[in-house]
Amino acid sequence: MNTPSHTVRAYSEELNALSDEIARMGGLCESQVTDCITAVVRRDPQLADTVVKTDAEVDALETAIERRVIRMLALRQPMASDLRTTIAAYRISGDLERIGDLAKNVGRRVHELNKSEPLDLTRSAERMGRLVVANLHRVLDAFASGSAEECIAVCRADEEVDEHYNSLFRELLSFMIEDPRTITASAHLLFVAKNLERIGDHITNIAEMIHYLVTGAELHRDTRRETADGG
Repeated sequence: MNTPSHTVRAYSEELNALSDEIARMGGLCESQVTDCITAVVRRDPQLADTVVKTDAEVDALETAIERRVIRMLALRQPMASDLRTTIAAYRISGDLERIGDLAKNVGRRVHELNKSEPLDLTRSAERMGRLVVANLHRVLDAFASGSAEECIAVCRADEEVDEHYNSLFRELLSFMIEDPRTITASAHLLFVAKNLERIGDHITNIAEMIHYLVTGAELHRDTRRETADGG
């Protein structure tokens, strides 16, 4: 028996609404990450507090998405690509929620950083943060456009984020050894860098999920390297 057209149309509308909620949640997270980096660089506690407060909106959207997904699974019993879309949206929302939490952590750290003199290495953390924001923007675009190739590019770009983190980690350790007076500020900045690195990991998770959504194939680390090498 054929599925009534109104049922198909209603489910398509629900999938579109789900995608819209993911896009809205992603936009909030992108603003959070951008603002938390700016707050660190400018030593802006008010902007940092805004980042912290915005996280409640991100959490509310994740809850709404979870409820929508559960309802769709229970009532529509999606199959094949529709099921992939529904599950992918649920998992992406989870990674976005964690990105929001990590940005909030950075925002809270601004108050502690402002108790010490600014560190020269703050600019290194800023460069790392801008890379993370660029990757988040790209992965949200990949979700909107359904681009598997862009997902691969995002995963490859995360290696540069890791390189920045490792370099900053070594420089901050040297700072602390050479001048013990910088230990407190350096430790807080290291915390900021670690949270940015973890945001990068969640962005990679989202890219992998979008790649699976688009192609039906998992994007493994070896696959990324082979693609990067032209293999």
